[in-house]
Amino acid sequence: MSLMRVTSPHAHSGQSTSKVMLQVVAATVPGVLALVIFFGPGVLINIALCAFTALATEAAVMKLRDRPVGFYLKDYSALVTALLLGIALPPYCPWWIPVIGSVSAILLAKQLYGGMGYNPFNPAMVGYVVLLISFPVEMTRWVAPAELIYGTPGLDESFALIFGNMNVDGFTRATPLEIVRHNQSTILAQLYEMEPIFNKGTVAGVGWEMANFGFLLGGLFLLFRRLITWHAPVAMLVTMALLSVVFYDGGSSLSEGSPLLHLFSGATMLGAFFIVTDPVSGCTSNKGRLVFGAGVGLLVFVIRAWGAYPDGVAFAVLLMNFAAPFIDNYTLPRTYGHKAARKATDLEEQ
Repeated sequence: MSLMRVTSPHAHSGQSTSKVMLQVVAATVPGVLALVIFFGPGVLINIALCAFTALATEAAVMKLRDRPVGFYLKDYSALVTALLLGIALPPYCPWWIPVIGSVSAILLAKQLYGGMGYNPFNPAMVGYVVLLISFPVEMTRWVAPAELIYGTPGLDESFALIFGNMNVDGFTRATPLEIVRHNQSTILAQLYEMEPIFNKGTVAGVGWEMANFGFLLGGLFLLFRRLITWHAPVAMLVTMALLSVVFYDGGSSLSEGSPLLHLFSGATMLGAFFIVTDPVSGCTSNKGRLVFGAGVGLLVFVIRAWGAYPDGVAFAVLLMNFAAPFIDNYTLPRTYGHKAARKATDLEEQ
């Protein structure tokens, strides 16, 4: 008598969680390198502080839960969370900013819900928003690109700035998004000529455009390796581009900025390829990912154009994390053997 297969067919790619996470880390290298070149070694110090704190927090929680510490640390999920948070922080913020942010990300956004795979919100973005709301002054002091301050701070200066022995104000400058956001009297063409951060750059501000290009390269690597799908990133970027075209108005003093500014400044490419593609806090189906990505793009532009913050990636992602289960309910793919797709609630009723 032959046995009938009753389970769904499965495929195994040979990828483990640790291998995937390490490839994500590798994909951030071009963007991180650009940030270090244009904004100095403070970026690396932030990442190191975040990584140490995140791993220590994860280890402490695993110990309290009587779980094998080494086993859970070796999946490198805490390291990726720390890396993304460290990248997003101002390069020379005080040392306790990365520490508090990393503890918040791991403890509040990840372990409080049961650990990896159970968190409804992106941990790195939770840590970032906790910091932004709690310490707005420290979180908005972005250092100027190297071209505008005749070189980035050295390693000794970087430690002095971060650990409190040197004033960071002399190195700070408004970001491209902040300059356009607060402009009310100058047409963009003249603003770009007046502001060194624009006239020393190409499309979206010196330093910022190269960092975004670096994260775009990293995102293409993740797509090539099939670690992410194109749906959420493309939906986010296309939505932002379309909205910026609609509200560009030719570059008047009230313009919200050109499409290239919105695509290659701020945290756009980091958000598109490394944040909205989170498989746990995002949507599960390809159709759902399209809706999720478009929602993030819409909210990012709305916050940038009319909100209180010049960039809105973190808030947009967290708001769409709230909506992800609702989107999943209405975007289930058609089950094999059925003619039409069903809602998740339909499955629960059976």
